[in-house]
Amino acid sequence: MSLPESAIEFLDEQARRVRLLKKKKRIVFPEGGDGRVVEAAARLARESLVHPVLLGPKPDSAPAGVEFIDPAECSSRPKYAGLYFERRRAKGVTQTEAAQIALRPLYFAALMVNAGDADGFVGGASNSTAETVRAALHCIGAGAEVRTVSTIMILCVRDRSFGHKGLLAFADTAMVIEPTAVELAEITLATAGSLRALLGIEPVVALLSFSTKGSGKHKEVERIQEALRIVRARDASLNVDGELQADAALAPSVGESKAKGSTVAGRANTLIFPNLDAANIGYKLVERLGAAAAFGPFLQGLAKPANDLSRGCSAGDIYGVALVTALQSEKH
Repeated sequence: MSLPESAIEFLDEQARRVRLLKKKKRIVFPEGGDGRVVEAAARLARESLVHPVLLGPKPDSAPAGVEFIDPAECSSRPKYAGLYFERRRAKGVTQTEAAQIALRPLYFAALMVNAGDADGFVGGASNSTAETVRAALHCIGAGAEVRTVSTIMILCVRDRSFGHKGLLAFADTAMVIEPTAVELAEITLATAGSLRALLGIEPVVALLSFSTKGSGKHKEVERIQEALRIVRARDASLNVDGELQADAALAPSVGESKAKGSTVAGRANTLIFPNLDAANIGYKLVERLGAAAAFGPFLQGLAKPANDLSRGCSAGDIYGVALVTALQSEKH
């Protein structure tokens, strides 16, 4: 099935913005033997968007413009082992263990980014989200003053009346399982910032629930309401409202009926889910049943860019995530 028009526009816009960067970014891919990764890297090199670095032995038929690094043969192994040892020695990691762990492709890629030898990494094509994120956290870590690392997905739907011309941000789809009210507020603020950076538009943010404006009474509803109070206290300029049911957030007629007077209801382009169950299930239902394109999850709050892929990703998905990773590196 062809990509939604909104997805084509999203990719075109990311590519346009990457071309405007002063320096071509080095993006490292730990799963260099995966055919989808090779295909995406070849396209990125062919279009002169980023400098792709794939981990693993160089194949006989390597695509033009794609660099291959075999961790076992790389002269930077001692440097990366030392970096990992310094980061993890307090957790009981020995120098011998650090040398072994640093050779693992996910960790090697993340250490390349830590060391400044790459601008960002994209992994997860054949590794789980837990494995990919663990490598990023252990080797790169959270940015200064960041307490909650989270993720954002960009959903490109076929009905362009939803969100911003068919583009919607979903959070948190991969990291925080049961966020507290404070964590939910931090996820909301980080996602709003990511939407501005990725799409160049102002976020219209809905905190989702099974309740709209007190229609349901439960401690979970109170948690969403408390998160809204925290967000508004921290950023009074953000257009955010809650708690809202999904239909009230997205459909103008329902929003007018259930949340009259809200500047968000029926207009939301950013959906903050109450927990990881809801967010992960929600985006996959939209992707599969609605034939939407899903890009991400993009990690928010790391000191340097590292992003995860779904193991069901396509070469096109990897291409899109690499472009976003290149743009994220401009902030670091």
